[in-house]
Amino acid sequence: MRDHAIALGPLFIMENKQSIGIFDSGYGGLTVFKSIARKLPQYNYIYLGDNARTPYGDHSFETIYQYTLECVEWLFAQGCPLVILACNTASAKALRSIQQNILPFKYPDRRVLGVIRPTAEIVGGFTKTKRIGIMGTRGTVNSESYLMEINKFFPEITISQQSCPMWVPLIENDEHLNPGADYFVAKYVNQLMQKDDQIDCIVLACTHYPLLVPKIKKILPDGVELLAQDDIVANSLSLYLENHPEIASRIDKGNATSFFTSGDAAAFDAHASIFFGAAVVSNHVNLKP
Repeated sequence: MRDHAIALGPLFIMENKQSIGIFDSGYGGLTVFKSIARKLPQYNYIYLGDNARTPYGDHSFETIYQYTLECVEWLFAQGCPLVILACNTASAKALRSIQQNILPFKYPDRRVLGVIRPTAEIVGGFTKTKRIGIMGTRGTVNSESYLMEINKFFPEITISQQSCPMWVPLIENDEHLNPGADYFVAKYVNQLMQKDDQIDCIVLACTHYPLLVPKIKKILPDGVELLAQDDIVANSLSLYLENHPEIASRIDKGNATSFFTSGDAAAFDAHASIFFGAAVVSNHVNLKP
């Protein structure tokens, strides 16, 4: 990699700088990154989307783990002491194994965090009925990771889950704002509420789903709280860095951002602004030699 800055419109690539790594299987993590960058604008960031192998949701545990580890190690190689898995599927199926089996032995000075635990830690404050719903991809729902994590903090809460297999394709094909998306939004919301009509809090357990919030709110019964992960993860990261100055001190405060994709860079850039809220210029990267 080059050892100088390259101006890319409103963004800059700063090479050989210590950065916070943000990883997702594709575009969805950009919603989380947008909130993190707004909350903590002073730091350097590298975003990596594994678009060549997305979606992760329908892959096996072993495949998701391998893909996620390759991406984490690539970010480590760029000098990131901290990597955020801004992907629910990767957080559900790979995070714990990486934290327990890889970091202590191979990267003891690096840290990897996910998006499930920050949500699980605070969800209890948003429900009065102690009944919540989880809406996510098949991979996230089938992993039951939210059930396990929430139960650690709030064992009294009853959880119902609903997979939403059409939501990500609608969003990634820029169809989510069109009237045709209304059917699938209503379908999955109604299926969830039919499982438990006492649900008063729904967690959007996919980083794509914040783009559907306006449509979801039109369907939800009055009094049902809707939790997206973008601001939750950003606030959790801010607190983590306050509590771990040994990590925070290693991250350069250059306000620089780099975007990389394993897929086609032009295609990534064309879609990324929908999630990030600003123009994006990325570089293609081969994750495997």
